[in-house]
Amino acid sequence: QVQLVESGGGLVQPGGSLRLSCAASGFTFSSYAMSWYRQAPGKERELLADITSAGGSTSYADSVKGRSTISRDNAKNTVYLQMNSLKPEDTAVYYCNTRPRRPAYWGQGTQVTVSS
Repeated sequence: QVQLVESGGGLVQPGGSLRLSCAASGFTFSSYAMSWYRQAPGKERELLADITSAGGSTSYADSVKGRSTISRDNAKNTVYLQMNSLKPEDTAVYYCNTRPRRPAYWGQGTQVTVSS
């Protein structure tokens, strides 16, 4: 049974930082590229960042480029998203998934709220 469990979200002030984690189980994590997404209220789910299976290559959406870093630890079956210089418009539920994404793999996500 595939599980993706996101954590690390919370309430943070503008300009602050968060490190999100996504723990994977039920599939061979090290064989898959992984991605982070987010969905704000009333908006479509947005792809934020990708990382290749071995972690050697990453890519970012313009909305988070320069402020975020995706990384992974294949020994821990975990992918991370470090987010810095957070803005109110970063408020959303954050999810991870494989790349390409698999609808059946969506987890519950982790809420990030950026507010003073």
